[in-house]
Amino acid sequence: MTEQSGWRFSDDRGRRSSAPRTPRRVLAYVQAGATLWDLGVRPVGIYGSDHDGPAPDRAKTGTLPLEEVDYLGAGGSLDVERLLSAEPDLVVAVSYGDGHVYGLAPETAKHLEERVPVVVVDVGQTRSFDEIGERFTELARSLGAAQRTDASRDLTAVRERLRSLAAGSADAPRVLALSPAGPDRAHVARPRMWPELRVLTALGVRTVEPAEGPGANWSTLDRSDTFALRPDVILTDVRAHAGSLDALRGSDDRATPVVPWNPEPLYGPRDHARFLGLVADALEAARAS
Repeated sequence: MTEQSGWRFSDDRGRRSSAPRTPRRVLAYVQAGATLWDLGVRPVGIYGSDHDGPAPDRAKTGTLPLEEVDYLGAGGSLDVERLLSAEPDLVVAVSYGDGHVYGLAPETAKHLEERVPVVVVDVGQTRSFDEIGERFTELARSLGAAQRTDASRDLTAVRERLRSLAAGSADAPRVLALSPAGPDRAHVARPRMWPELRVLTALGVRTVEPAEGPGANWSTLDRSDTFALRPDVILTDVRAHAGSLDALRGSDDRATPVVPWNPEPLYGPRDHARFLGLVADALEAARAS
């Protein structure tokens, strides 16, 4: 779209945002901001959710140049004036399938949208990783980002590598994703509920599914029941509010390959390829042990 014809984008709530010219000062939820950066759009600022603190969680920021991007805070510290202090001409937010702006109080989101265009991308469980990634790509291109064919080639190559590693073996390594909750328990992910874990399953990776029970996204297990699932590779939540895997497993299981995992994944091809490459390395290490 040319500058002369203005800028328009329909978000995942079905709302159309518009501006006389392509927005240049993008404020984004941290996950959206890091994804847009990987796709060629540098935000002027990012903000977090109630899970975040006064400093950005580096597990969520990917390769964002934090020395060049303002972090405006998170949760209760955010109000409309604080968000507008970055002088954005567009805000990019996420939702989890309900259309609500994640990370902002409803009144804050309402009053923000009265002052600046807000685009919401649905990152909920009903959509595949690729579908979410494509929506971010469409948004980035509308903001002037060029297509990165090299990044797409790298992603295709690492997916093929994973598919090859996972193929044709009944004793393939068992991959368990979890979020440590202290030395005595863990929140074990249900892979079908997480877009990035569904990618692994679709590629043939043997992801471990905890037994049915309470918890839609996680099954909370004590330490012994967690390791009774016999993981050969562990994907561990490395967000700042997660517990320590070392504290959870103590002196046991030191040889198990570990992959840092952000349950709020970044949907750009470089960041996704980086994660899949780490999983592939861990599978190779598990097979060699």
